[in-house]
Amino acid sequence: MTDVFLRSTSSLTTHYSTAMPDAYLTTPLGLLSLRGSDAGLAAVTFLDEPHGLVPTPVAEVPECLREAHRQLTAYFVGELREFNLTYHFEKGTDFQRKVWAALLGVGYGRTASYLDLARQLGNPGAVRAVGAANGQNPLGVVLPCHRIIGASGQLTGYAGGMHRKKWLLQHERPTGQGELF
Repeated sequence: MTDVFLRSTSSLTTHYSTAMPDAYLTTPLGLLSLRGSDAGLAAVTFLDEPHGLVPTPVAEVPECLREAHRQLTAYFVGELREFNLTYHFEKGTDFQRKVWAALLGVGYGRTASYLDLARQLGNPGAVRAVGAANGQNPLGVVLPCHRIIGASGQLTGYAGGMHRKKWLLQHERPTGQGELF
């Protein structure tokens, strides 16, 4: 993994309501985009087609992005199991934010179902709403939506792609336990 910070010069970042600096991290799963400000980390997403990226001096990147970069690098090499970052949600309903907070309760190497999360939130009938909120998680990997699976134990959707979800779950699995899926 390279320790390079980049800024987008294309329209990749126009879906956010405010201008925020970007940083990018090369991972075993491709390029990961980090977005944030002094208020905290606002977005972590995989980029499949990183067009228009140019180097940005590290001094111009907010500390929250430098720290997220450090922690994600450690995570991907197997040296970190729990993130300690400040988050800044630009979007999201109260319900979505509750779901995203509940994701933090699903520990490294573990999985939970959408039904488990709905029950934890006190609304077992909200399984689909929990799934929809999970799919809108702006902080992929950091808020571990990849750890959420179907009630049958099967892999279900992941905004970053099913190949990445499978890799992340296998990465977190204790050694010697074989293939998950």
